[in-house]
Amino acid sequence: MASEALTIQLLAWLAERPRSYGETMEAWRTTCPRLTIWEDAVSEGLVAVDASGPMKDARVRVTEAGRALLRPVAEPA
Repeated sequence: MASEALTIQLLAWLAERPRSYGETMEAWRTTCPRLTIWEDAVSEGLVAVDASGPMKDARVRVTEAGRALLRPVAEPA
């Protein structure tokens, strides 16, 4: 499924290095109602936003549920 592949791509991108909410929204926000990758990842508990100041500077992180989804992709066959 295309949306699952994009979700994995989002999680892998976030796991590469610390990302801010502003950077994440710039890269992943969409106005297409069929591509709700960010919104779905948040509602499914795959990512979390740790806000301690301005929202644009808040840290976005992959949750344990998101890491569990990434593990099968990262493990060799």
